[in-house]
Amino acid sequence: MLVVLGHGLVSSSLCRCVGGVDDRLHTREIERYGGLADNMPGYALLFMIFTMASVGLPGTSNFVGEFLSLVGTYQASTWAAIAGTSGIILGAAYMLWLYWRICFGKARTPEAAAMKDLSVREWWLLAPIALGVFWMGIYPESFLKPIRRDVGYILTRMERVAPAGDSHIVVPTMANGMHMEHGATH
Repeated sequence: MLVVLGHGLVSSSLCRCVGGVDDRLHTREIERYGGLADNMPGYALLFMIFTMASVGLPGTSNFVGEFLSLVGTYQASTWAAIAGTSGIILGAAYMLWLYWRICFGKARTPEAAAMKDLSVREWWLLAPIALGVFWMGIYPESFLKPIRRDVGYILTRMERVAPAGDSHIVVPTMANGMHMEHGATH
């Protein structure tokens, strides 16, 4: 659930960031950009926040969901967790390279060098989402608490049919001693 929430925030924000420069330059060709941090520092800041959240930087929305997903994957299959972690690392490398090509270096065209920074309207759209990205990453409990009991019911039903994992770690569950009362785990 946290992956879905974080992905929704971050992906829509990244699309808005791409749309903002597309509206100004009328192209999505990365080769036409470069150096936007010089003339668009506000854009570069918010684009960096959303890029770092997309790669799962700790303290941002996608970290918690990705971490919990990898822990669950590891319980089922060590190799699947290794593959997932490798995918995250490759995705992070690509996103950092993309960010560097768009925001740093020299502007590749005079049009890119002349683009104006974010408008007040764009700040009003993106800044609250950036705050939400940090809120989910710093205090995920406010998002976990409302879903914990329902997810616990699903996990309890799934335990009966879950195949044995290869990691040989024991995680407390309903079946082996953890009890859930009023949405909290004990």
